Amino acid sequence: MGSDDLTTRPSPEGAGLVVEGLGLKGPRGWAFRDVSFHAGAGSLVALEGPSGTGRTCLLLALTGRMRTKEGTAEIGGLPLPRRMAAVRRIAALGQVPGVSELDPSLTVAEHLRERALLQHRFDGSVRALLRRPGTRAAETRARIDEAVAAAGLDLAALPKGDRTSVRDLERLEALRLSIALALIGRPRLLGVDDTDLKLSDADRAEAWALLRAVADAGTTVLAVCSEAPADVLRITTVTAPAAADPDAKNTAGDDTEAAEDTEDTVGKSAEDSAEDTAEDDDTTEEGADDALAETGRA
Repeated sequence: MGSDDLTTRPSPEGAGLVVEGLGLKGPRGWAFRDVSFHAGAGSLVALEGPSGTGRTCLLLALTGRMRTKEGTAEIGGLPLPRRMAAVRRIAALGQVPGVSELDPSLTVAEHLRERALLQHRFDGSVRALLRRPGTRAAETRARIDEAVAAAGLDLAALPKGDRTSVRDLERLEALRLSIALALIGRPRLLGVDDTDLKLSDADRAEAWALLRAVADAGTTVLAVCSEAPADVLRITTVTAPAAADPDAKNTAGDDTEAAEDTEDTVGKSAEDSAEDTAEDDDTTEEGADDALAETGRA
């Protein structure tokens, strides 16, 4: 079937991150500023700090969903903000409230099937689309099984198996499902928000073990959290209170509020991203959608 066969393609190499003095500003001030770090491919990076310190905005910026105001960043060699659409094509989001959320009314199977079909539609080759329905169905199943296994999601252990509604999932299982959905696209970069929110100590340990396993398999992981384990790369958006910039008092603005207010944010669905050219030189602020318009198909 060639190099595009979904069942034989190797996992992609993770995206290295080079971030220097990155900052994002909205009408109410800076969401974050002066963020600098380097992370190699396959790293596990924790964006750590209290809620309201710009962690989610930084996650969205590094995955190509929000336009920064200052500094530079390269994601897998792609410069931001100039190549935002290209970065979106190699980066996937797990759970991000208000941006990529699970539908509580759908079952686990429905979520997985929809994401796999969308992946076929928007990143599959023309040749793949022309294959017999039975072949396409087998490839879709193989891709789902691969992602579910990588996310450690035990479908048999769910109350109704894969027919379990999202509303009936425990928080850790919902986290695993969101990561499985993201991994169906075999991204080079995975972003997950609120990694440790409302988790017990035991579940928190399982969540970090899962993210380490994903990173060890080659995918670079960005995980927003309130407190990260000591053995991961920890990045904070919290700045010193004394700053020369008069807007510095607004640096630690609410994440969601900043996302809603920032005029330069970009939120595109998979359909929009598929239409972008490889160059992305014509990305404009005027044509940007609100970041919170990003769908769960990101």
